[in-house]
Amino acid sequence: MVSAKRAVARAVFGSRYDGVPWGQRVYVRPGERYARELQWRLRLRRAPIMSLEEYRAGVPLGEIEEFIACHLCGESRQQPLFRPSAPGENGAKGWTYTVVRCPSCGFLYRNPNVRPERLGDLYAGNYSSFLTGAYAENRQRRYLLTMKAFAPVFDEGTGRRLLDFGCGAGLFLELAEGIGFDACGVDLSPDSVEQANARLAKARAYFGSPQDVPEIAAGGFDVITLWSVLAHLPRPLDDLTRLRGLLAPGGVLLIFTVNARSLLLKAQGSAWSGFTKNHLMFFSADTLPTLLRRAGFAGVAFAPFYGDAVEAGAAQLPPRLLRRLERVVAATDGGNMMRALAFADEEAVARWGGPMRVHRLT
Repeated sequence: MVSAKRAVARAVFGSRYDGVPWGQRVYVRPGERYARELQWRLRLRRAPIMSLEEYRAGVPLGEIEEFIACHLCGESRQQPLFRPSAPGENGAKGWTYTVVRCPSCGFLYRNPNVRPERLGDLYAGNYSSFLTGAYAENRQRRYLLTMKAFAPVFDEGTGRRLLDFGCGAGLFLELAEGIGFDACGVDLSPDSVEQANARLAKARAYFGSPQDVPEIAAGGFDVITLWSVLAHLPRPLDDLTRLRGLLAPGGVLLIFTVNARSLLLKAQGSAWSGFTKNHLMFFSADTLPTLLRRAGFAGVAFAPFYGDAVEAGAAQLPPRLLRRLERVVAATDGGNMMRALAFADEEAVARWGGPMRVHRLT
């Protein structure tokens, strides 16, 4: 039996998009982009704005959590928008949290958030089984596609130092050492670090934070990478300021994270795939420059994310729909992930920014 929602969609769009994966339909169906933007504006108009004190009174606080104000602008008022949740599996406890929007700068974040000293609690147990399981399928393909998007930064690593912050099981470090980088990584999951070191030939992974490892804390890195890490940081300004201090003159920081401007977020709401158990902060091309500027970076460049299958030439879409998807993503910055390259200083902009559109942050 066809649901009422699907029947309406067929009446409007016809059945010719039935073979298109749902996650791609918002980019290829005529008018869908505008419908989702209208849906987003209506959500913002209807969501209440309240003081932090009013918000605290109605939201439970977990053992490892704390209430926070906006990390970008300091605004304490809250606009609750989403309530993502998931049931527990195999006897594990389910989870739920609230995502709020800053009414001043538009930043999306989880509130209450995880206290920094309890961040490791999110990665206790056999977290590496997740990193090397279904999540890791085609992960190195994603790395290669993003490295290509920011060429020539990753064309040749010989004689250059690289730090992978949040290196997990070492899937990217394996690629980095393969193109000549003097590479190392850090992670808060001890079993992931163990697996990474078993995988690597020359690169090395360490458990803990950069300041815990003398050879990392000394800095001098040409490249630092954050692959799906930024959303996990409870104090992103503190972390990015420290990472900026670890970069050598002319150095760059690569960021790959979920995109808070995603059309899928606007379509799916609380069910969006970017709202996962361990995600805390949700940036976009509107809010990330503020964070980078405050952390001391000189510029940033963005590369639209069309999807792994699309960029690898494996998408099962007719050419007409493929071109439409690319146009919509580029026009709205509405891809499900965000890719950015931050430049430490003007030397970095001069060295690497030539083929990119660099937004100055000073």
